[in-house]
This record gives sequence, C-alpha cells and structure tokens, in this order.
Amino acid sequence: MRYPFFRSVLCLTTVVSFAHLSQGAALTQGDTPGTRLESGISFNRDIRPILAENCFFCHGPDPGTRKAGLRLDTEAGLFEKRKDDPAPVLRGKAAESELYKRLLSKDADEVMPPPDSHKKLKPEEIALLKRWIEAGAPWQNHWAFIPPEKAPLPVVKNTAWVKNEVDQLVLAKLESLGLEPAPEADARTLFRRLKLDLTGLPPKPEETESFVTDYGVNKEQALSEWIDRLMHTTAWGEHRGRYWLDAARYGDTHGLHIDNYREMWLYRDWVIRAFNSNKLFSEFTVEQIAGDLLASPREDQLIATGFQRCNITTSEGGTIPEENLAIYASDRVQTMGWVYLGLTMNCSQCHDHKFDPVTQRDYYSMAAFFRNTTQGAMDGNVKDGRGPVLVVPTEADRSRWSAMPGLIADAGEAMKKRKVAAKPLFEKWVASATVESVDAELPSKELLVRVPLSEGAGQPEKVTGAGAALKTNGELAWVAGGKLGAAPVFKAGVSVSVGDVADFDLKKGFSYGAWVKAGKTGVDGAILSRMDASKGFRGYDLYQADKTFAVHIIDKWTENGLKVTSGNVVKPGTWQHVFVTYDGSGKESGVKMYVDGKEEKLKAVNNTLKPGAVIHADVPLIIGQRSSGAPFEGGSVQDVRIYGRRLSVNEVKTLMGFPALVTALGVEPAKRTAAQTEALFQHFLN
Repeated sequence: MRYPFFRSVLCLTTVVSFAHLSQGAALTQGDTPGTRLESGISFNRDIRPILAENCFFCHGPDPGTRKAGLRLDTEAGLFEKRKDDPAPVLRGKAAESELYKRLLSKDADEVMPPPDSHKKLKPEEIALLKRWIEAGAPWQNHWAFIPPEKAPLPVVKNTAWVKNEVDQLVLAKLESLGLEPAPEADARTLFRRLKLDLTGLPPKPEETESFVTDYGVNKEQALSEWIDRLMHTTAWGEHRGRYWLDAARYGDTHGLHIDNYREMWLYRDWVIRAFNSNKLFSEFTVEQIAGDLLASPREDQLIATGFQRCNITTSEGGTIPEENLAIYASDRVQTMGWVYLGLTMNCSQCHDHKFDPVTQRDYYSMAAFFRNTTQGAMDGNVKDGRGPVLVVPTEADRSRWSAMPGLIADAGEAMKKRKVAAKPLFEKWVASATVESVDAELPSKELLVRVPLSEGAGQPEKVTGAGAALKTNGELAWVAGGKLGAAPVFKAGVSVSVGDVADFDLKKGFSYGAWVKAGKTGVDGAILSRMDASKGFRGYDLYQADKTFAVHIIDKWTENGLKVTSGNVVKPGTWQHVFVTYDGSGKESGVKMYVDGKEEKLKAVNNTLKPGAVIHADVPLIIGQRSSGAPFEGGSVQDVRIYGRRLSVNEVKTLMGFPALVTALGVEPAKRTAAQTEALFQHFLN
C-alpha cells in the first residue's frame, strides 16, 4: 500500500517543521536516554547555552582568545583534572566545583565571568548549573552527533484522520493550535502533486483523466498503482538524481578559465540508473568513492568514480601545478564532508575545527588519500581533462568493441604474412622502378594542379593541371637542400602565379598542401592562396601565422569566414610536409591539417562561416603570398599539390613519403640503407 507513504511525501515541508516541534514535547532535540534529568534539565538545551553565552569566548574553541589554556566546551575540559588545578566540575559536588565557586565569588580577581567582560549570570542560571552538577553533570555531545532515537508518538483526538505516524505528528501540532486539517485535495490536484513530486514533470492531460477514472473507482488502489507506475519511469531517476548531482557538483564543463566541455555524462547517467534501479545506498557510496579499488571492478563501478572527477579544474597559463593539485584534493575532502558526513570540513583546512570534532590533521590525512591519483594538474581544456580515461562503447557497438582486439591481432598477422609473400614481387618491382614510375603511382584522382618548384634556378616552368600557367612575380632566389633539389626562397614582392585553377565551391571537398620550410617565426604570410584581398579576403589559403600553420576559408572577413590554426609546430629552417583536407561541410570540424603525416589538433580562431558563403575568388592561385600582401617572408615551398576531393590520411602520408623515395631510387641498390629499402617496400605494399 503506497497511500500512507505518499501522504507523507506531500506533507514533507510541514512534516519537517511540525514533527520537530511535536517530538520536542516528548524528547528534546539532542537528548538521549539517560542524559536528561528527572527534573527535566538537559545539557544541550539548558546548560550549554549558558556556558556558550558567558564562558566560551575566553574558554571555548578559539585558541586565539582562549585564556589559561582552559576549555569548557569539551567534556575533557569540564571534568578532567588539570596539571596544577582541579577539574572545573566535580560531578555531584557543586560546592567543591571550581566553576560553581567562581560564579559565587565576591573577589573581583576570582569571580567569573570577570567584571570587564560585562557578562553576568542570572541567579536562576546559577541555580540551574548547581542542580545540574549535583545531579551528576550528565554530558552530551553536540546534538548533530547523537544518534536519533524514535520518540513516543503524541496523543491526538481525531484518530480517524490518522493513516500513518507522520499524520499523527502533524495532527498533534494542529490540534495544539486549535486548527483542523485541510480538506483532502480533489483528484486532479492530487495527481498533479503526485506527478510533480515523483518525476518533476507536470502530468499530461490524458494521464490526469486516466488517474481521475481510476481514483473514482478505488482511491487507495489508484494512488498505489500510479505511484508504482511513475516510480518505474526513467523520469523518477532523473528527478531524484538531479539532487544528488547538485551535491556531487556535477557539470559538463571544467568550471574555470576557458570552461571547455567536459565529458562526464556517463557518470550522470550512472546516477540516474542507480536511482531507477533502487541501488542500495551502501553500494551507491562505495562505488563512487572507491569503485576502482574493488576486486575486479565492473565497467559501471569504474564509471561511478566519476564522483571524484566532478571537481573544478583548470589549464590556465600561469597557475602553479602543485597548487592546483592541492586545490583539487581540498575540493574532494570538502565534498566528502558536506555530502557524506554533513560536516563543514573545510574549516579545518586552516585550523582544528572549532565546533566539529575534526582536526587539521584529520583534514590533511583525508587530502593525502585524495591526492593518491594520476590526474594531472592541468586539464588541457579538453573533454577528458587529461586524466585517467575509460573508453565506453555504446550498446550497439559493444559486441564489435569486444571483438576488436582479436580482429586487430588477426589483421596484424595477415600483414606479416602479406609482407613475406610480397618480397619476391617487390624485388622484381624495385629492379625497374624509377622516379617517374613511382611518381605515377602517387594519388592522382582529381589532381587539379601540381607545381614541383624543383628547377633549381631561373623561373619555374614545371606545372601540371588544366588551365595552369606559371608566371613569376619578381626574381626568385634558389637554395640547395630542398626536398626535390634546390628550392625557391620567397620574400616581399616575389611570388609565383599558377593561373585560374583550383577555384572551389564551399560545398565541394578539396585538399591542398606542399613541402614547406619557414624562414623564421613571427611571419604572417600566405604559403599558397587563392584569395582576393580586395574583396574581404574571399577564397582560401595555407598560411604561416607566427609559430602556427593556419587555414582560412572566407566569404568576407571577419563576419563570414573560418580560420583554424595548428599548435606551435612551425620549425624554421626545417622542411615540413603540410597538407589540408576539407569535406565541403562549411564547418570547423570539416577541416583537417596534417603536419609530417600527423593530424594536428586545430583551434578555431574565427568561426563565422555561414552555409551560403561564397569562396570563389576572381584572382589566380598564387604561391608565396595572397593576391596582394601577406608574403611568405624567407620561406621555401616545393611540390605543391591541389585536389578536387578530400584525401585520406593514408594518401597524405603517401605524398609525404615521395621525396624519400626519390632519394632512395637515386642510390645504387647495393648501397641503399635499410631505411631506404623499407621506404620503397612500404610504398610498394601501399
């Protein structure tokens, strides 16, 4: 039968206030059996307030104001003999108790409280202290640390109204005030309260009408069945779980500085499932605090430890890593104190707690436990916080995820066998391979233009691609040591125009890049571009931005354009293969950049590109600058390639490997190094 329970839920606010008042008549808050005198004196109710008002400032929890090393707020301080002085209170002997004698003293140097404190006990308070001492001076801890005990239920007149013990407490208070219980709510109002309380959601009209019908037939059965029904919905766990998530300081971001996304929703869902499955609170607690320390922990028990990863973190430059780790540990100690112990443990971060039995040593002992972790001081502004990460597949992918290690191992064995079987074929191929034949094997589908820039002197002339025509602006200097022979060096006023090629629509995927050697950092210049600077920088480019490589795809800067940058990967004086692929989505996520074959994590500096943006530029493709300005000062470029499709990462790596193949093929077979032979073999396998 659920109805009595539900009535209690509806009256929750009233119960908290009325129940406390009603129980007070039978058992004072904080009392335990044997700690209240027959005369009705209670230490917590009657004696502690007198001491707190008149004595604790000089003889209480604050060591900064405490005098004579005497504490009257603790049991030991009141009743234990001191080194050279008797105990302040001798149980059963008021006349011999120093505390009582000082209250009666006429000596200005002996009387307590001292005259300059401007405090004075009333005669009835002194009499109450005397009665308490003579009755054995029973002591009580703070009421918060006394286990509650069930109080006798009060007697009520209208027993027919009472359906459970909470009703009896509420009614007793109402009757003491001469009030009558409110009339029972009508069915629709009752169901609205029911639905809101159990799920946090208002009822749908059809649910209300269904309940009204059921309620008209049998009230208690309707309530019981609908409570069961609502508590078996996911909304029950979501509604209950959100209170816990607030206490656990759950958030989907890091909470400080950039406040980037944090992937914690698996923990949130675990909490919801815990409520929906009615998980035991003991299990709920153990799994969140130490799920990873259990013997053979399950995946869900590891997820539960997300409770410890909900603290605020940062990656702000200038913060001190050791300080961050101390703050993280303190957060966990404080949360444990608040959520599980109901204690403000944070007070003892600086000193022994003045009011709770928690010392500074206790605080840092627990902090040491929570610092026993591999989590770093900086979260990296990334979703996993750079801490221990648990990869959890979706249910749809779980079977394949479980099978994947075996599949990978099988594929590895197949690759080994393939290499063995391919050796004779490779030996035959490499005997006749040339630079030209290898070049012909590189990705060529939708290759729109290629500019080697390997002439070594004069004006570049080699170019492939329909409509391509090279034109040099200014005089190129050439330096030895390029990836394909001597390479050109660009500077202000010197560039190479490739012609009316590689003009793209925003919705079409394309790829472009080259071998690049930056002359220095601090340069903001275009490595290659098809961009009209006079029309809001319309077009696209590959750009050196100081220590980073950047990509612009623009209709009109800055209100309709995209700029993404790599990390600080530019290495002046070193050749780097830089290649960009774009999928035609118009989104930041659609752009990928590979530096020396490795995908870079890109950062969006400007992300205002709109779906209908136009990136056609009425200027030629240019190497070494934009249509005007932004020279690639002091830099060199070779083997420029542009495709009318998005290349795969393997295709990009194949392009990157081409210069090494050229070098290997230029060496007599007998004199090739093992690395050169392996490079040729990998190309053959690919």
